[in-house]
Amino acid sequence: MSEYINIGKIVASFGLKGELIIHHALKKKLSFKNIEALFIEDKKDSYLPYFIQTSKAKDQEDIFVTLESVDTKEAAQKLMKKNVWLLEEDFRKMAGKTAPISLLGYAIIDDGKNLGEINEVIEQPHQILVQIIIKGNEALIPLHEASLKKIDHKKKEVHVELPDGLLEIYS
Repeated sequence: MSEYINIGKIVASFGLKGELIIHHALKKKLSFKNIEALFIEDKKDSYLPYFIQTSKAKDQEDIFVTLESVDTKEAAQKLMKKNVWLLEEDFRKMAGKTAPISLLGYAIIDDGKNLGEINEVIEQPHQILVQIIIKGNEALIPLHEASLKKIDHKKKEVHVELPDGLLEIYS
């Protein structure tokens, strides 16, 4: 089964021919050149493919897209506020190295110990939280100046120094 990565959400329609604006977390100005389809969440854990006809960057966080079979303002309105997903292989091609979302799938290492794989990245104004699973429980690990030691992109590892007692609340 293919892995899907949530990259953002449809936030607006533009014009009368169904053009959409997608707000994404890839943190770079881009178009979906060489990407055949986006996946839009129809129901929870159900992704429908929409084939890309055109795409062009608006800015670092938004992109204009026209999709096959979405050719009216009304058709575009039906997709408002829906989450947008890419296949993992397409996501890895598109995500900027400095984008926090690019850390998905990396291991969190604290004091030489692998705590788990990053399943979700939550961006907040002053820090980033990454979600991992520890002993069957969801754990939120803060990444900021005090806790982040280094990121090893080759090994797909995020090295942190966590405050004493932080992990005990998840055990």
